[in-house]
Amino acid sequence: MPPHKTKDGSLQIWPRKRAERIIPSVNWSVVNKKGLQGFIVYKVGMTSVYAKDNTNNSMTKGKKITMPATILECPSMKIYSVRFYKNGLVAKDLVIGFDDELKHKLKKPKKIETKIDDFKDFDDVRVIVYSVVKKTGIKKSPDIIEMALGGTKEEKINFIKEKIGKEISVTDVFQEGLVDVRGVTKGYGLQGPVKRFGIGLKSHKSEKGRRRPGSLAPWHPARVTFRTAMAGQTGYFTRIIYNNAILQIGKIKENNINPNGGFHKYGNIKTDFIVVRGSVQGPAKRPLLITPPIRPTRDQTKKKFEVIELR
Repeated sequence: MPPHKTKDGSLQIWPRKRAERIIPSVNWSVVNKKGLQGFIVYKVGMTSVYAKDNTNNSMTKGKKITMPATILECPSMKIYSVRFYKNGLVAKDLVIGFDDELKHKLKKPKKIETKIDDFKDFDDVRVIVYSVVKKTGIKKSPDIIEMALGGTKEEKINFIKEKIGKEISVTDVFQEGLVDVRGVTKGYGLQGPVKRFGIGLKSHKSEKGRRRPGSLAPWHPARVTFRTAMAGQTGYFTRIIYNNAILQIGKIKENNINPNGGFHKYGNIKTDFIVVRGSVQGPAKRPLLITPPIRPTRDQTKKKFEVIELR
């Protein structure tokens, strides 16, 4: 008998179905820095970066190279509410800020809290933040998500007190280094198994179609397994891209990178922006969540590229 073949194929991204939320929720069990642990950004598009390579042991060290990059617009964020946790459950939720743009998303609370020192019995505290996206010109309705805070209990409470009613800039959270980009990919709707799973085309003389599997299943067991490549939803999946290097952070008023006529399918950047190396998921105007790297490599944490020009 032939040797038994080990199981192959990852089930990490199964099932292939549409994402429930446009901004994915995050398991905040890993906190590796003080302050806010993420930021809501919006994808502008891709460009080419002309930069100087400072990487050790690189064949192009000290030379000017061109690399692909993605521009992300980063409007400021505000804190909507403070959520206290006890024994892994929500013990109290205090609304500390409410703007007019939130009316289309949330029901206005009867009371706005300003004192958060009264609640003492808690294990952890997190914040519900929303993006001030009306400054970008993309849309008016903000995106809302719960985010963790780093540091001790006192440092978390002090951070919240400092930011009550104030806008949080991306430069307050990230400077340089690496980030993880979480978001939803571009959606394609119903697609066949060739595009969805990459199976090969059958011979042009085959019966019952070329772009389908040769057999769905054997006679026994008399059922089709979920591993069989079949047509279904393609794209609009929640995905994470790890260790994206930040090439540049800036304010559009200080460094205007808008081309004549604006970016394709996006327009002009009006607030802060981040340029990361390579590509990220989603089409233009897609809201994404950037977080500190959950598994950075030692040599990647240093800034290797000195940006000369965006093309």
